[in-house]
Amino acid sequence: MSLQQTLQVFELLDSAYVDGQQVVDLFAHYPGVTASFKRVTGPKGRTDFVRIDIPGAQGKSKGGTAPTLGIVGRLGGIGARPTRIGMVSDADGAVAAVSSALKLAQMQTKGDVLAGDVIITTHICPDAPTRPHEPVDFMDSPCDDITMNDNEVIDGVDAILSIDTTKGNRILNHKGYAISPTVKEGYILRVSEDLLRIMEMTSGLPAVTFPITTQDITPYGNGVYHLNSILQPSTATDVPVVGVAICAESVVPGCGTGASHEVDIAATVKFAVEVAKEFGRETCQFYDKQEYALLHSLYGSLSHLRTRKA
Repeated sequence: MSLQQTLQVFELLDSAYVDGQQVVDLFAHYPGVTASFKRVTGPKGRTDFVRIDIPGAQGKSKGGTAPTLGIVGRLGGIGARPTRIGMVSDADGAVAAVSSALKLAQMQTKGDVLAGDVIITTHICPDAPTRPHEPVDFMDSPCDDITMNDNEVIDGVDAILSIDTTKGNRILNHKGYAISPTVKEGYILRVSEDLLRIMEMTSGLPAVTFPITTQDITPYGNGVYHLNSILQPSTATDVPVVGVAICAESVVPGCGTGASHEVDIAATVKFAVEVAKEFGRETCQFYDKQEYALLHSLYGSLSHLRTRKA
């Protein structure tokens, strides 16, 4: 069950002293799993970018052709010390990403190896700054968004799930998680039917989606309003990206503590793991390739939306 892994990771990350090395150590005893971290210092502090590679039986890492799924735990920081004590709401993306990696690593030791590779990335910063945002304050990051994408959006993946806390708004009023439409090269495409199916199967509830706007798929720092950073990976890759929003019925600031709900994170992990299973064996598609080709032929490229200036 995903809750066991979520609780283990939650306790690890809920610390003023946690760093990338401790996350890497979590995977030291899993054969074939590769975990590493890179420390980056920015104008507002430092953070440790973590990468965990879970090889698949027919994955590219073994010379196979099965597609690779990327899972990004998106956030500003897991803590806002010293102004806030404890784990902040914004940490949910990191907890979910690392928990997904831990579940997949443990599955391999029990003989359940996925077809395709899965690459999980996130970053660990227990003392990130905060910044003003409407309707509630957000967590900021020690480094800029370009640096975050450079370290979290990995070349070689064929699709990305971007998991991010999305509670500081009045757009998404649902406790649990929700998924976005697929974004690819500036196009906001229809919500994937396969992802809807997997969401309903794993949750036992009707699927929940959330709206996004053109602003949300443009780079941070361009002066326009963004719901949050959940779809920022789409500005740095050509592959399809879907946002997985861990959400609440109330408006919760990203820097709020005591606001993470382990059962909601675990449900998100379960969804991500099931997507990884199906994506590797090509029974889950993030978008309709023929329809995308038609859109592109009719209306041309929208890649200019991925740049800071048109």
